[in-house]
Amino acid sequence: MRVLVRRLLERLVLLALAGVLGATLVRFAPGFSADEREADPRLSAESIQSIRDERAREGDLPRFYWRYFSGLARGDFGVSQALNRPVRSLVAERVPVTLRAAGFGLLAGWLAGLAAALAFSLPRLRGLAPAGTVASGMLLSLPEAVLALAFVFFGGTVKWAIALVVFPRVYRYAKNLLARIGEAPHVLAAHARGLGPVAVLSRHILPVAAPELLALAGISVSVAVGASIPIEVMCDSPGIGQLAWHAALGRDLPVLVTLTLLVTAITLMANTASDVAAGLSGAGRT
Repeated sequence: MRVLVRRLLERLVLLALAGVLGATLVRFAPGFSADEREADPRLSAESIQSIRDERAREGDLPRFYWRYFSGLARGDFGVSQALNRPVRSLVAERVPVTLRAAGFGLLAGWLAGLAAALAFSLPRLRGLAPAGTVASGMLLSLPEAVLALAFVFFGGTVKWAIALVVFPRVYRYAKNLLARIGEAPHVLAAHARGLGPVAVLSRHILPVAAPELLALAGISVSVAVGASIPIEVMCDSPGIGQLAWHAALGRDLPVLVTLTLLVTAITLMANTASDVAAGLSGAGRT
């Protein structure tokens, strides 16, 4: 119980640090004090001065931190300066879009990557493993934005682009992991006893690989969510990636800090869940 409480406190501290660092980086980025709204010729001198005062208040980081985290304790995420809407409603509208795309991409990428790694570990298909290595290497070398541009050109969707980001990482890790475990003494002994490849894989390789694969699952969640940001921007998908891009252009601190906290919370929850699952898997195996 004490360990659980300590880990929970550590994750809360990491979450708070993520928000603080996110706001600090935006505050000291070049051009923070500029605001495109000042170029509107329809604004009066009083309106322009009001915009400048608002930007100056946001630039006072201690005050911003106090107001933001005080509001956060009440469930108030602030108001978007660029869109003039409550941040809570903006995030609530866009999070389901990103979670659906990232969830599908994560599932499809994992199924394809794990299936390819398992298939190429069998003796009959081992000769095709170099083709999988070349394909995964090409996908790994492509930035997410370039991959998204290709999907825009060929009419693809965000979820399949995310799947292609997840696939090579799962495939390469799983292939190397299965090959390493396949050389273990207990696996060689199983082969010597005459067990078939499928039986050896299901009884002696996969149970040993399960904890590490579960750990990889937690990391791949952050990979999928992180990849969704540039992909949604390029594909013009109305998720949190597009919202983060518009907020970055407008130096919209409340939105940027909220999205930073959200992505960090998703990453921490995924890693915690994978750690628990890996621990239970390892305990069950022993």
